[in-house]
Amino acid sequence: MTATALLGATAAAAAVAVRTGRKAAAPVGFTTAAVTVHATAAGRVTLTRTLETLRPGVYALAATDGDPPARAVVGELLDVPAGEHTVVRRLVATTPDQGPPLTPGSRVTLTPQLYRGDPRSALGIEHQDITVPSELGPLPAWYVPNSRDIWVIALHGGLGATREQALNLLPRWQRDQLPVLVPGYRGDPGAPRAGEDTARLLGAAQWHDADAAVRHALHLGAQRVILHGWSTGATTALFTAARSPLAHRIAGIVLDSPVLDRAATRRALAARRGVPTPLLPLALAGAQGGLVPHDSDPPPLTAGPHGTPIPVLILHGPGDTIAPWDASRELAARHPEAVVLHTVRQAEHAAMWNADPAGYEEILRRFVTPLM
Repeated sequence: MTATALLGATAAAAAVAVRTGRKAAAPVGFTTAAVTVHATAAGRVTLTRTLETLRPGVYALAATDGDPPARAVVGELLDVPAGEHTVVRRLVATTPDQGPPLTPGSRVTLTPQLYRGDPRSALGIEHQDITVPSELGPLPAWYVPNSRDIWVIALHGGLGATREQALNLLPRWQRDQLPVLVPGYRGDPGAPRAGEDTARLLGAAQWHDADAAVRHALHLGAQRVILHGWSTGATTALFTAARSPLAHRIAGIVLDSPVLDRAATRRALAARRGVPTPLLPLALAGAQGGLVPHDSDPPPLTAGPHGTPIPVLILHGPGDTIAPWDASRELAARHPEAVVLHTVRQAEHAAMWNADPAGYEEILRRFVTPLM
């Protein structure tokens, strides 16, 4: 190959890599590949056997067609006869009002996000639709009032998740009588559009919006707040605690499946999207273009109002194929005085609650109770 041809091929590869790099950092969703419903019966559903359908816990089944598509909630695996290529799970609930019922032959995906809608329509929990003033304009938010003066600010992930991600835990926070604010971010539906490609920043840009939510919660009467973030929302929580002038009002931080090693997460997303291995270095450079070096590292834990680090609970596990669990273990090891790491086995990214709802909520209760 001549030097000119080699340069041309390299330039073409670089252009493809930049495009795929940005694509790799874009939201990918956290539903799995579609599987088939083989049979339904009272209280049970038979599904194609895959790594996902064998996972323990509670998930939603979402049909891939229909207007709106059918949706159901499935629980644990049942010890009943099944074919070599199928599994049987407990059918917890169906939502026929949102679409036709699941039938044999239906194609469905499993998702950790059990509910659709808002707190009232999904759970019967009264809330207010409000807006949070931010530097880019008003952000849509759900506000669920309650009696305590310490609030939860729920920060959804950015890899295809929405504010609905917080609905799984809303009943838990209700039992603790905690007011909850669930803000949208720049680029979310109904929120101002961002002037930059915030998806590839994996939570680093949205801290301004989380800071605005903290400020608004204090304006509405909160005395202190707990930041609870999933995935890149957990990264956003850390950036908020590190950079917000209101960090002294943060009583605690809960990190679910936190994206702490963003280079590793970009590699995982690129591989999931099928970026060829030889192009990965260029693709990752394209995804990270425009970032300053310090934005590649997790921000340090900051001191609380009495000079001690803000208490942090991490819920994460080795089954996460998007955000490495090792980074969470390293963060906990660096800050044993402040960080509690609860390991969740056999849970995919952003599905720590789903794998063991009762265990997750008990750990959360033990963490939050001393902060009240």
